[in-house]
Amino acid sequence: MDVVVGLKGRHTQGWDEAMRPVPPNARIVRLEEAVASGVQYDCIVAHNLSDLLDAKPIVAPRLLVIHGTLDGLILDHGSRTPAAELRRAVAEYVDIIDAHVMAVSRLKGESWGFAEDVVPFSADGRDYLAYQGDLAFGLRIANDVFRKQKTLCWDFYTEAFAGIPVTLVGRNPEIPGVAPARGWQDLKELLSRHRFFVHTADPRLEDGYNMATLEAMAAGLPVLGNRHPSSPVVHGVSGFLSDNPVELRSFARRLLGDRELAARMGREAQKIVAEKFSPQKFKRGFEQSLERARQKFRRRLPTSSSSAVRR
Repeated sequence: MDVVVGLKGRHTQGWDEAMRPVPPNARIVRLEEAVASGVQYDCIVAHNLSDLLDAKPIVAPRLLVIHGTLDGLILDHGSRTPAAELRRAVAEYVDIIDAHVMAVSRLKGESWGFAEDVVPFSADGRDYLAYQGDLAFGLRIANDVFRKQKTLCWDFYTEAFAGIPVTLVGRNPEIPGVAPARGWQDLKELLSRHRFFVHTADPRLEDGYNMATLEAMAAGLPVLGNRHPSSPVVHGVSGFLSDNPVELRSFARRLLGDRELAARMGREAQKIVAEKFSPQKFKRGFEQSLERARQKFRRRLPTSSSSAVRR
């Protein structure tokens, strides 16, 4: 797999190893290298519209992966373009280039008008350290929280966890003392040692979980948050959910005072992730999405072959 780095508008110009190490089957390239190489790619996977546009010089099947809601994107970036207009423009463009669109959740797919192919992401409990929970702190992982205040229900979050020790990890330069994890090992240690995880989100703009939430559950942390129709948390079993900030704060204090309860709930969280968000399910779904992208490409160029030269 060739991974393109150095594109405009990115927070880092290379692979961000603070998030993950480079996969052993990946080669890091610049876009101009990929274009000049003449490689016949099985599929181009674009994780946003900018990626899709940048990949225009390469002739290959295209898969656009939707990671956020349209309304959330417009709100977070302060765009003045009406949602209906942007939705129509994207639909027309992917139709012109015969790209396939996959969403990581139904909420996100429906917001863009592409809900026919949904492949939730996954987390593998084998990737994480054993849960310790020895730090009587909550943990929240989120980037750009000031820009995403409404999406993340930040006012509710700050009220609910007032006086509760919570470590915030992520790219938030406006907040003194807050930074991303130093690396993959550091992230795993943070997940292992903190008592519980926090995720809050507006049900109209974001899912009741994100990748960090699934990672926390896979690592054995119970999750606290607001009530959300797509939350994977079972209230009172694998965490606590409440729309009452005072009640949610009382649940947080309960877990801070009972490490064994947190560990027991965390084990239930691990079972949920293993059942509903397994790597095997993701692999099957993503392979099907790749094949659908290739089928659309073959219909566009009926004489082309689907040769595979780099994986």
